[in-house]
Amino acid sequence: MFSQHTHARRAGMVLATALAVASAAGARAEAPYPSRPIRMVLPSGAGTVTDQTARLVAERLTTALGQPVVIDNRPGANGIIANETVARAAPDGYTLLYTYSATLTVNPWTTRSLPYDPLKDFTPIARPSAPGGNLLAVSAGMPVRSLQELLAYVKASKTELAYCSWGVGSGGHLAMEYLKAKTGIHLRHIPYKTATQCSNDLAAGHVTIGITDSVSAIPHLKSGRIRGIAVSGPERLLPAPEVPTMTEQGVSFQQASWGALFGPRGLPAPIVARLNAEVNRILQSPQDRERFAAMNLKPANPSSPADLARLLGTDLAAWGEVVKVAGLEAE
Repeated sequence: MFSQHTHARRAGMVLATALAVASAAGARAEAPYPSRPIRMVLPSGAGTVTDQTARLVAERLTTALGQPVVIDNRPGANGIIANETVARAAPDGYTLLYTYSATLTVNPWTTRSLPYDPLKDFTPIARPSAPGGNLLAVSAGMPVRSLQELLAYVKASKTELAYCSWGVGSGGHLAMEYLKAKTGIHLRHIPYKTATQCSNDLAAGHVTIGITDSVSAIPHLKSGRIRGIAVSGPERLLPAPEVPTMTEQGVSFQQASWGALFGPRGLPAPIVARLNAEVNRILQSPQDRERFAAMNLKPANPSSPADLARLLGTDLAAWGEVVKVAGLEAE
């Protein structure tokens, strides 16, 4: 038989153990963010403008946060795969989304059963990438050097011509369908999985017309294997200032693409503030701005999560108008 003293001593030991476990759990719960690696999910493949920007940001965040920020490329379905992955992730700051704007501003108008709401299912954090356009280009063998020459060539062609983009419902696809609607030309769309694949096939001559991003096309542009015709955006591209915009060539088109960092819905405000501050430090660093320029990328000016939320709402409405003019229906 155990004595009453023994029972009391054992009860005290159990209580002490329970308190120690609770204290340890509390310490773990209060560990400063981040205390383990962070996954940054991308909707783009390697070599694209989104991928290159995200890798620069991830590298600098790894240094600033003291934890690895690991890139997870999930291209396909015009960004839906990557975006849904993050929309369903725990809002703990360890799964982030670096995405191009069309996945949030175009997909809602072109995808009937989109598995996420761009305004409700994500927490805006920061925008490292300044708004910019995409490049409409032709293979070197095409006898055209301007948008008006391309339009005339397509209209006079006795065979069906085609163009490539990085997917149905992508910003490039919409810009081209808008161009078709405004000018009356006919072009068949060939959707690729990534902008890099579109650029490579355009350079190889497998397709003669393409609209692609401002990074994957530049090596081919500089080598002479493709020729820039127009930029679908408000400004000329930093790495190709000789290529005029669509607006400059008579077809007004002001919508631009940008890249930004988001978290799942409900991401705690202190984590949002920490990440936003670190991204803004990158954008204020002369050394890092030079790295952006060396990769033919234009960094954004520092901004707040609220600024990004407002931009998202404004561009969502603007792309809706583009879809309407282009006559596209959600699939």
